[in-house]
Amino acid sequence: MQKASVVTESAENDEQNPARRLRLRAAWMYFVEEMTQNEIALKLGVGRVTVVRLLAAARERNEVKITIGDRLADCVEAERLLESRFGVDEAIVVPLSARGADATGPVAAATGAYVSSLVRPNMSIGVGWGRTLVNSLAFMNERNVENLSVVSLLGGIMKARKFNPAEFAWRFASLFQADCYLMTAPLVVDSAETRQTLIERCGLGDIFELAKSLDAVVLGAAGMGADATAHLSKFISNADRASLVKAGAVGDVLFNFIDANGGMVDHPINERVMSVPLEIVKKVPVRVMAAGGANKVQALAAALAMVKPTVLITDEYTAKDVLKLAGPG
Repeated sequence: MQKASVVTESAENDEQNPARRLRLRAAWMYFVEEMTQNEIALKLGVGRVTVVRLLAAARERNEVKITIGDRLADCVEAERLLESRFGVDEAIVVPLSARGADATGPVAAATGAYVSSLVRPNMSIGVGWGRTLVNSLAFMNERNVENLSVVSLLGGIMKARKFNPAEFAWRFASLFQADCYLMTAPLVVDSAETRQTLIERCGLGDIFELAKSLDAVVLGAAGMGADATAHLSKFISNADRASLVKAGAVGDVLFNFIDANGGMVDHPINERVMSVPLEIVKKVPVRVMAAGGANKVQALAAALAMVKPTVLITDEYTAKDVLKLAGPG
């Protein structure tokens, strides 16, 4: 029996078309993985009739052929491997021009498209920060979404900067004309006692309570290199960064520094950061994580273990490296 394959004429634009992505995922599962239509419907969360229509549409658009486009095939295969290895509901792996190329733009484009399709009325969504998320704003469809709430999951800085977490949350909310809840405190305070006081006596506890009822979160993952946003924005000193690395930190999520196994690093900064605890974040029903680039491989692998995102958005080379680092499982 001759094996069918899935191709596309413009793989580099695929991440910006959710409907096309769904067709290609269904076609891949049916023709390459030889899953039944019922199995595909269950996996994608749609009805069997929808699967039939997706497969028919893929054929009509010549997206199903005998010859396979290597680039797209690698991305789709990596998506399936990530979903299987890490228990992710949906992985989105975008093409990258070459290993070592800047992944920020492609991953941001896919993130913006996905979040645009995710946002709906009467929803409460928590947001993190970082270059990828900031760049994703340009790829979101600006519109009015009724009764949408946006919650910043971490504190900010007193001086306005491009990657200020509060600034990102406000811009995100403005795109959808949503209510915005900010954590009006520095990103890092001077002591664990100050952090507790701000939460209990200065109204910040309300943000933590809001976080417990979020419908979704959109997060990034940062590495520990000199090009990390936290370092470039001078949120921590060189000495603190060095001591965090010495303590085993491979990256951070919401400025919570984690080790290679996805555990919290034993370091004073983790006791002084003004952010919603990752234990609360892990319980949010939809957890979107977007990160890419060679400098984030270790951090992303650790974040997958810690946060267990339901949706992962990354680039093809990072996906391969994360899978290699994680090993069989």
